[in-house]
Amino acid sequence: MPFILNTNTGLTGTPEEVQIYYQEVGEGNPVVLIHGWPLNLEMWEYQFNELPKHNIRVIAYDRRGFGKSSKPWEPYTYDAFAQDLKALLETLDLYNVTLVGFSMGGGEVARFLSKYNNEGRVTKAAFVSSVTPFLLKTDSNPDGVPQEQFDGIQQQLEDDRAHFLTGFGKQFYGVHLFSNPVSEERLQQDSVLALQAAGYATIKAMQAWSTTDFRDDLTCIKVPTLVIHGKADETVPIDISGEKTAAAIPQAKFVVFDDAPHGLVYTHKEKFNEEIISFINS
Repeated sequence: MPFILNTNTGLTGTPEEVQIYYQEVGEGNPVVLIHGWPLNLEMWEYQFNELPKHNIRVIAYDRRGFGKSSKPWEPYTYDAFAQDLKALLETLDLYNVTLVGFSMGGGEVARFLSKYNNEGRVTKAAFVSSVTPFLLKTDSNPDGVPQEQFDGIQQQLEDDRAHFLTGFGKQFYGVHLFSNPVSEERLQQDSVLALQAAGYATIKAMQAWSTTDFRDDLTCIKVPTLVIHGKADETVPIDISGEKTAAAIPQAKFVVFDDAPHGLVYTHKEKFNEEIISFINS
């Protein structure tokens, strides 16, 4: 299986080796797809199926702690995640890259571009249902989510991760009593993907995306940027995320899917694929 090795990150004060599992298919303009929480690269199945038909080399990887990648005890910070992404781009010697970050993956895009794009490897970026710029409610971010809500998520993950993930999956796709945009089998598939992660990695990654402030990172982004968000997103509401992300990046193109939930890369996959293909090849 294909892995890249990120060695001696120095983030914990001791040498570490983290193996990052990745998949790639197709030839042409490279795009790196960064998955959301709590899934892994397999969430991009319907992009792997379509994008290579359009002169696009599609690459996706499992974040540390998830899927087939290494599952160290620590660190699960965005500095560590961005270093893993940097190692991937350097090992595969990628240039003219479009980064696409979904949900918590938007954080990797923001942090990488603010710290590591001095070589110009990345020339475009897309934030999809992204957690940027800052989700936590603070004095400087009064519209954010109270810490108590994230504490409740952590408690549920610690008590019964499988049960929590079942309910989370329904919210993820906007499943309600009279709204069933995805099949029961799709929900089961996502539960299987999520449970491939280490429990502690699931919790620590949640702590990272819920508390990391990306506002300064976004001001450093100088490449053409696409922001896609669903107006019906209950997981990461558009008013505290997509709208503010687009406003923070002057050159950003903001595309709103009026009826889309958080998991729009699946529920609206044809429309999403069309937007991403056009953006990559423009």
